[in-house]
Amino acid sequence: MPAPASGPRSVDRALDILDAVADADRPVTAKALARRLGCSLSTVYHLLGPLTGRGHLTRTGEGYVPGPRAVALHRSFQRQLGAGPGAAELLRRVRETAGLPAYLTVYRDGRITMIDSTTPATAQDDPFAPGPEARAHATAHGKMLLAQLPRAVRHRYLDFHGMARLTERTITGAERFEAELVRVRGDGVAVSIGEADPAYACLAVPLTPPGEGGPGRVAHALSVSLPAEDFPRRHGEVRAVLTREAARPVSGGRRP
Repeated sequence: MPAPASGPRSVDRALDILDAVADADRPVTAKALARRLGCSLSTVYHLLGPLTGRGHLTRTGEGYVPGPRAVALHRSFQRQLGAGPGAAELLRRVRETAGLPAYLTVYRDGRITMIDSTTPATAQDDPFAPGPEARAHATAHGKMLLAQLPRAVRHRYLDFHGMARLTERTITGAERFEAELVRVRGDGVAVSIGEADPAYACLAVPLTPPGEGGPGRVAHALSVSLPAEDFPRRHGEVRAVLTREAARPVSGGRRP
């Protein structure tokens, strides 16, 4: 029988297990994990031991599910990227006032990440979910954050991530996209109508003063989404809610 994986390979497989359990819709058995990883069942059990012992996974009667440590990691992730109590209050106010899902997105160190949302984690129909944003060029929050970056930094970001055509309305040309960002900076509001998902529109405003800091800066954007068919009727109202709430102080003086 082959020896259990060790060293860097063992770390990779442990992370593969975490990803497999996190991505699953229901508990995952050890046998299913072994099949997915293409390794022996003994190797999987060897890795599941410390993962469950440290609280990253929990064993149930049906299989393995994310453990309580995942909650702590998520909270730490949010806190370090600026989603503290003030951010939660801000998102709640926008959600209650506009009646629409609200989101907080951050740019940091060459990455754009949605770090919080008012949409329940169990929701299946929200086109925007917390995590790395791979469609920044096609979303309002992505446009707002990219518009605030120095041109050279923005170009490096777009060269690395690309500008995939997601719908017939997605902007994929560099010159047209730069013109769009000029409009965003002048207007103070970014808009995407069917560019990331043909059924949805989104609007975003900045929570970080434009031009503050250099390439290593951290910038936040506040956004909402709504059905694209409702945009013509509601865009003025939604814009007013975003700009007003983004300018309001939060309790305790803490905000992103």
